[in-house]
Amino acid sequence: MSHTAHIRSHRKPRRSASTIAMRAGVAGGVLGTLAVAASGAANAAEPVTQTFEMPTLTGDLVAQIAQSADATQQAAADYQLRAERDAAAANAAKQAKADLAEAKQKAEAARKKAAEAARKAAAERASRDSARDTLSTSASGSTATQASTSTATGSAAAVIAFVKAQIGDAYVSGGTGPNSWDCSGLVQAAFKQVGIDLPRVSQDQSVAGTQVSLSNLQPGDILYWGSAGSAYHVAVYVGDGMFVGAQNPSTGVVMKPLSYDPPSGAVRML
Repeated sequence: MSHTAHIRSHRKPRRSASTIAMRAGVAGGVLGTLAVAASGAANAAEPVTQTFEMPTLTGDLVAQIAQSADATQQAAADYQLRAERDAAAANAAKQAKADLAEAKQKAEAARKKAAEAARKAAAERASRDSARDTLSTSASGSTATQASTSTATGSAAAVIAFVKAQIGDAYVSGGTGPNSWDCSGLVQAAFKQVGIDLPRVSQDQSVAGTQVSLSNLQPGDILYWGSAGSAYHVAVYVGDGMFVGAQNPSTGVVMKPLSYDPPSGAVRML
């Protein structure tokens, strides 16, 4: 027996090749797993960038874009024009409605005015017809009565002489002589001859004296046409059923029978 037979060897026992290969495989698998895990973590942490290719602006594409812009602008202009036309039409309709309402009001006012004028004219005609009947009755009265209304004396004679002297003179609105007159200007001048100062216009002359009946006229009475206080014409009664007055521009100062234009009333100043 060798002297070293009982001394334990300090060498590690040798591993078999199969064991070493198995362990190397396991280690390789572990390392491969770790490498895959690390690669996945790295890929997860790194952001992904995508690249898009921008289209190239060709001449046709530019033209299409320009045409689209022009069409959009034209559509906007057309819309604005239609809106303005619609607004103008609405305003015109509103104005037409207001004008129609105003025209109706004016027409109604004119109708009422015409009706009132017709009513007044009818009343004046009725008054004249009544006066004509009265004058006809007076004309059929006694000779003594006619004589009493035909003879003018004193101041009445002077008034009658003056108006008869103006027969043939012209009628001029606002005329007060000496060769042209209007109706109230002639009457005023005639009574001025006897010291009576009459108002200037027919309306006032028709209420200047005492109202008398047309059936009881005397020479020198003032005849009026229309209503007392609103008369539109005056003349002087000269007797024998006649009057002298400045009638109108076509006749001038004339002497006419009462039946020619029957007066509405009379006032006596003398």
